[in-house]
Amino acid sequence: MKSEDTKTAVLPKQLISTAKAKELNQNFITKRADLNKKAIGKEDANAIWYSLEELENYIEYIKSSGSEKGFVVDGIRFYFGVYSESEGKGKAGYTTLFLSPTGKSINEKRAVELTEEEAGNSQDIALIEPLNFGSMGNPPKMEYGV
Repeated sequence: MKSEDTKTAVLPKQLISTAKAKELNQNFITKRADLNKKAIGKEDANAIWYSLEELENYIEYIKSSGSEKGFVVDGIRFYFGVYSESEGKGKAGYTTLFLSPTGKSINEKRAVELTEEEAGNSQDIALIEPLNFGSMGNPPKMEYGV
């Protein structure tokens, strides 16, 4: 007998190999990290971490809040940002990553399943708060798989 927590996993279509992930991360480090360091005068964050619980809670929140506000939430868009100097010494000037729910008004007659092209055009739902404040590690620079 399966517990309620046990679900059959569906293999995501967007998976990449760990070798590809290492390549992408190294490309970022060699092509962007030094430019960021020169621009802000310190090593910048290049990885952000959220716990599974935080992500699961946020997904449940945006689905529920979206429904209450008249939206079908169809995804999450990830935005890069930079903390202002007023954030204090621990975050000021560092890159951050925040999550914004996307979707369409329930009033729009459309299927919930989106094509890849439609998903890229999905609109941010500004009536639902974005999620921020993941951990960027200490020091902020990390390398994938190291």
